[in-house]
Amino acid sequence: MSVPAAALSIRGLAKRFGSKIAVDGISLEVPAGSFFGIVGPNGAGKTTTLSMATGLLRPDFGTAVVHGVDVWARPLEAKKLMGILPDGIRLFDRLTGEQLVTYAGLLRGMDKAVVSARVGELLTALDLSGDAGTLVVDYSAGMTKKIALASALIHAPKVLVLDEPFESVDPVSAANIRDILERYVASGGTVIVSSHVMDLVQRMCDHVAVVAEGRLLAAGTVAEVRGGVSLEERFVQLVGGKVQTGGLEWLRTS
Repeated sequence: MSVPAAALSIRGLAKRFGSKIAVDGISLEVPAGSFFGIVGPNGAGKTTTLSMATGLLRPDFGTAVVHGVDVWARPLEAKKLMGILPDGIRLFDRLTGEQLVTYAGLLRGMDKAVVSARVGELLTALDLSGDAGTLVVDYSAGMTKKIALASALIHAPKVLVLDEPFESVDPVSAANIRDILERYVASGGTVIVSSHVMDLVQRMCDHVAVVAEGRLLAAGTVAEVRGGVSLEERFVQLVGGKVQTGGLEWLRTS
């Protein structure tokens, strides 16, 4: 019996910016149907790795394959399989929320009636119906993140790649987003989420990879990577860099 293709397989991805090596030969296998977390400190290479894996940034070396389709050899075919929420992405913010998500669907060649129905459902699920006619430029940071997620979901991709999707999102909206993502995975989709919030990843994900200084330090199920301690403790063990917090006696109030 043949083994099904991984949702995402990256091999030896590497990227240098001037003299700085941002990603140093990362290889990673993301199982289909998993909720996969990529964690690391700021500047670890998470965003660069995901950008190369999704066709947003050309790698210096290495390959990325989504459900058997090479991202750089067959980019249009590969991108049809993915919904992407990059961190800090600039949106067409002079459109209303409804127009932006509609545009995302039409841009992918979807039928107008299908797009219209899905836009309504997505805006309702993400609690944005009341702001459907508001220009995105006037959205809060959390609302902007949610409308970008709606745009990534509109075509029902097989793989969702989300870079810091919960940053600036209020707790109620975050709970709604988690529910949507969990149902998406339960129905056969794959979510890849990058974050530096260990507790969130530990509660949400079934697989995790730890990245630091452009290198993969550990990967596997959350239980395997944790090794009997909390994910945060294991992360600190792997990454290092924890400083002594002695001194500061002047902060004591008694």
